[in-house]
Amino acid sequence: MGGQGWNGGLKQVQRQTGVALWRQIADRIREAISTGAYDETGMVPPETMLALQFGVNRHTVRSALAALAQEGIVRAVQGRGTLIERKERLNFPITRRTRFTAGIGDQAREMRGLLLDEAKEEASAEIARWLGLKQGDQVIRLETLRQADKRPVSRATSWFPAKRFAGIGEAYRTGESITKAFAELGLPDYVRATTEVTAAHASAADMADLELTPGAILLIAKAMNTDLEGVPVQYSVSRFAADRVQFTIEN
Repeated sequence: MGGQGWNGGLKQVQRQTGVALWRQIADRIREAISTGAYDETGMVPPETMLALQFGVNRHTVRSALAALAQEGIVRAVQGRGTLIERKERLNFPITRRTRFTAGIGDQAREMRGLLLDEAKEEASAEIARWLGLKQGDQVIRLETLRQADKRPVSRATSWFPAKRFAGIGEAYRTGESITKAFAELGLPDYVRATTEVTAAHASAADMADLELTPGAILLIAKAMNTDLEGVPVQYSVSRFAADRVQFTIEN
């Protein structure tokens, strides 16, 4: 039956965490789908079973399933229940020319890049080292959020040499892409020089922006891009929701 094997795999929701119950349930169901918990039937368990499992009413479960349907993960089928549309994580390739939009490609119907914040500041020792600058040199910091089919996928903090890329914030806001922003500012091509990948629990800020629940795991990619002459143009720390994305390292 559709409920076989799923009961023990779903974690209980946590009340009074500041995260809506329906969102926690959506995350739990998404995680179960990604791990193949429902592969036997290809269907999410009935609302009544999920409500019993999580100790909530059916309306809360229905809100969670509606959010997953909006993401394109499930689809309600009249007379049958809730069908799983997409089981796998988005595959994000890391290559010499890593680009979010090109990397996700046809895995999503719609992609957005949102500028959350912009600031000009002095480079710390670490930022200066990555960008080949002197400590205290001016850099521009952008805080960005990438979405695929209205689902938050990554949250990034990026730094750029201010002297070379004045106006990059507005260029990103307009084009919703670092690649387009670079092109507008006179850099038609760039390459990935270094990528370091680690994992960590999501901070409170990243949980809010990526719509995650307490205990969620992030894949963290520290990356440095250069122009074709090898001059650093961007250093970024990108946080990806681990239950939504997997990395493929390509030569």
